[in-house]
Amino acid sequence: MTKRTFLIIVILAVSIFVGSASAQTRRLGKTCGDPNIPCRGSEGFRSWELTFAIPKNAVIYESETFYAIILKSVKLKNVNDCENAITEDERLKTQELFPKNKVFALKCSEAGDIYYTNVANEVSFLGVYAGKTLPEANAFLKTVKATGKFPGAAVRRMRAGINGT
Repeated sequence: MTKRTFLIIVILAVSIFVGSASAQTRRLGKTCGDPNIPCRGSEGFRSWELTFAIPKNAVIYESETFYAIILKSVKLKNVNDCENAITEDERLKTQELFPKNKVFALKCSEAGDIYYTNVANEVSFLGVYAGKTLPEANAFLKTVKATGKFPGAAVRRMRAGINGT
C-alpha cells in the first residue's frame, strides 16, 4: 500500500466518523417535560406519551437524554399484553399530583408506538418527567416520595424515541 492510498483511506475513515457523529447530534429532539407548555414539533403524540420535538417526516428519531421517576411498573405476559398495562385513567389521576411534570406511560407495544430506552422488555410503566439533570431528578424524587403514594419510586435516565419504519 502506498502512502497516498493510506492517506486516502484515513481521510475517508475520518470523514465517515465525523459525518455519523454530526448526524447523531442532529437527531435528538428537545424533550417537553411540562404538559402546560406547547411543544413545537411534537404534534401527533398520544396523551400518555412523553412528547419531544421531531422534524416533519421523521421516520426514526430520539429525544435528548432526560431523567424520569418510575412510579410503577407491571410485568406483562408479552409485549402485546394490553390487558394488564397501565391505564389512561390511572395516568390522568397521577398527572393531577404533578401538574408541571408530564406523567407518561408505556402501555403495550404496537408498531410505530413511542419507545423508551433503559427499560426492560415486556413491562408497562408509569413515569413522570423529572428534568434534564440528575440533581433535578433527585430533588423531584423527594416531591414524589412526599406524596406517600409511590414507595418504590426510582430515578431513571432515559430517552424516548419513535421508529416508524
